Amino acid sequence: MSPASRNPLLGIVLGAAGVAAGVAAGIAADRAGRHRAALDALETTEQLEITPDEERVVLTSDGVALHLEIDEPAPEAAAAAAAGLTRGDDPTRLPTVVFTHGYCLSLKSWVYQRRALKAAGFRVVSWDHRGHGQSGPGASDSYVIDQLGEDLRAVIEDAVPEGRLVLAGHSMGGMTMLALGERHPDLIRDRVVGAAFISTSAGGLTLANGGRSATLGRLLLERLGPSLLGPLGERPELVRRLRRVGRDVEEFLVDQNSFASPVPRKVVRYTADMLLSTPFDVINDYLLTFDGFDKRPALAEFKDSVTLVFNGREDVLTPPAHSELIVEGIPGAEHVVVNDAGHIIMLEHPDLLSAHLLELVEEGVRAREEHMDLPRRPRVRKVVTDVAKNRRQRRIELEADEAARAERARALARLRRAKVAAGSKEEVHRES
Repeated sequence: MSPASRNPLLGIVLGAAGVAAGVAAGIAADRAGRHRAALDALETTEQLEITPDEERVVLTSDGVALHLEIDEPAPEAAAAAAAGLTRGDDPTRLPTVVFTHGYCLSLKSWVYQRRALKAAGFRVVSWDHRGHGQSGPGASDSYVIDQLGEDLRAVIEDAVPEGRLVLAGHSMGGMTMLALGERHPDLIRDRVVGAAFISTSAGGLTLANGGRSATLGRLLLERLGPSLLGPLGERPELVRRLRRVGRDVEEFLVDQNSFASPVPRKVVRYTADMLLSTPFDVINDYLLTFDGFDKRPALAEFKDSVTLVFNGREDVLTPPAHSELIVEGIPGAEHVVVNDAGHIIMLEHPDLLSAHLLELVEEGVRAREEHMDLPRRPRVRKVVTDVAKNRRQRRIELEADEAARAERARALARLRRAKVAAGSKEEVHRES
């Protein structure tokens, strides 16, 4: 079996790029146009950018420049967070939250969670994987999960050299956390009070098993492989032109394979731009690291950390079965399955995830302060619905329906007035 057939995760990227979009245009263009109208109805004025308090460049052991951003809470917010939670109400005993993003994304994917945790009084560090976002490229053979684990260690040593940690990883970011735990178990045991594995996998199952663009991308790669990605990587202007031509289809494919509930068009575009900002040679070089990936033994290193396993019920890239294997490997882990949620869950259900992360941070601090025996805690599995989002969505739909009815009524009134005017002119013409 080819690497691509075992890693259809790549299909969403190729589908969005316009490569798959060009093939699918005849089938999907009409649906994409209707889909765009639906996204436009959900649009908001909310900004998706965040200005960090500090930016750094961290050099890895092999000389790759990693980009990281730090969000510092206001002193009064940190003091409020520490009150009643730490001994002596000491903010220095609060953990720093380190966010690690997924394959073909960037630290921008955490924008909502960064805002929420900073506002709640916690220091936040986010970083871009090598070859992603604003980080520099590495050698092609360095794009492996084990090296990413070492990169995460370098980030921690530079930005959080001491003190407590909460690690949160999405997709490949969660795999990176396991690589760190496998190679540096003392770091996990001594400093990590909380861990969040979000839409990720510990191995033992095939990554992804469906989705329209995933399937299309897989078929393309099985036939073309590196001969497709290589030339595209050398022709960025061609990719840009393809994207402009197939923009509606691109948004449709990204939305269909990233989300399972309506999101604003701005969020879809934001996601697509992250996905398509990853160079094609980097996408190709990372493929082999997913083959045979299995870090399940490393799950045991997180037994003394309060653990949250969070995933979407309709995730086509890392379905809930992957999360269930993580829960099996970490005693006392909490498993939250979200209805109407896909793979990019931190942008699809941002408030829900932020609330669970805040709870995780606080529970992690409390457990360490009180020396709780976490492995003896029972595992908990919850299936939840984002009720607040559903209510907002229903309100928006009702407002859109009302606006559409009003516009139809106005159009009908204009038509009637035009008919009356035309009839009057005809009568005058007959009399004359």
